[in-house]
Amino acid sequence: MAKTVLVVDDSSSLRTLVKLALTRAGYTVIEGADGQDALDRLDQAGKVHLIISDVNMPNMDGITFVRQLKLHPRHRFIPVIMLTTENEQTKMQQARAAGARAWLVKPFNPPALLDAVSQLAAA
Repeated sequence: MAKTVLVVDDSSSLRTLVKLALTRAGYTVIEGADGQDALDRLDQAGKVHLIISDVNMPNMDGITFVRQLKLHPRHRFIPVIMLTTENEQTKMQQARAAGARAWLVKPFNPPALLDAVSQLAAA
């Protein structure tokens, strides 16, 4: 059975690029346009093995999304990779404190993304 990854980004083109890389590697992908949309989709989804989230999004940013995610007993153990243009140490520390497990900077390198996904989705 394919593992499911939730990709959260306000850029539909970025979601499409990530989805393409993941589906080619055998993952099932669901998408969210921002943190609130992602929380709503999680409540409707079956098992999600991993989340890839942007930081800067409207309605609910990625760090707030991770904080909210970790409050839900059903979703609190889903690993999260932040995929963002941000490279500020303070943001990285906030994301880690919220519960993110990895940080990748856009533009992303598909092999590096797939490596991080395979390591964290296996847990």
